[in-house]
Amino acid sequence: MNVTVAINEVDDIKMHKGCDLSMSKLFFISDIHGSLYYLKKVLEIYESEKADYIIILGDELYHGARNPLPKDYNPKEAAELLNTYKDKIIAVRGNCDSEVDQMVLEYPMTAAYSIVLHNGRRLFLTHGHIYDRDKLPTLSSGDAIIYGHIHVPLAEKQNDIFVINPGSITFPKEGNPNSYGILENNIFKIKDLEGNVIKEISFSE
Repeated sequence: MNVTVAINEVDDIKMHKGCDLSMSKLFFISDIHGSLYYLKKVLEIYESEKADYIIILGDELYHGARNPLPKDYNPKEAAELLNTYKDKIIAVRGNCDSEVDQMVLEYPMTAAYSIVLHNGRRLFLTHGHIYDRDKLPTLSSGDAIIYGHIHVPLAEKQNDIFVINPGSITFPKEGNPNSYGILENNIFKIKDLEGNVIKEISFSE
């Protein structure tokens, strides 16, 4: 039986409401940067994937000073759309997110990280500007760090720690496609928006 429990660090450690799941399927997205076009597209994919929860790895509404305006840039409507999924979202704060974003989003998203216990292992969820593959948090063998920020898909094992990045749904870099992640049956798949698997790693390795 797969069991998922999420713990968010906000001001203190809190249990994320409603995340004790059996046979859970998790849907990962990162770096939306306020694009209503790509957000709508990826939420349609979430529905078709029939995943249980959406995990957002930061940079939700603001495009960022280093990025151009994304397609159909509309942070207000993006926030309203995300709020319709508020009971299904586990989110962390990105370097482009702010307290103002939390004022319009109806789910917690200001934590630097969240820890999800999934099928006997810890998934350390973070944006990537504090912790990443070059600066790992303290984890046990077989645990995973999953982050965004660099807009490049990644799925590898580093010193018995799984290091995963689902890429960006809006601003992919280094010639990669817009992408998202799926975790099901101990296999993490990174897919493009057409559903093609571009990277895959098994947690059973």
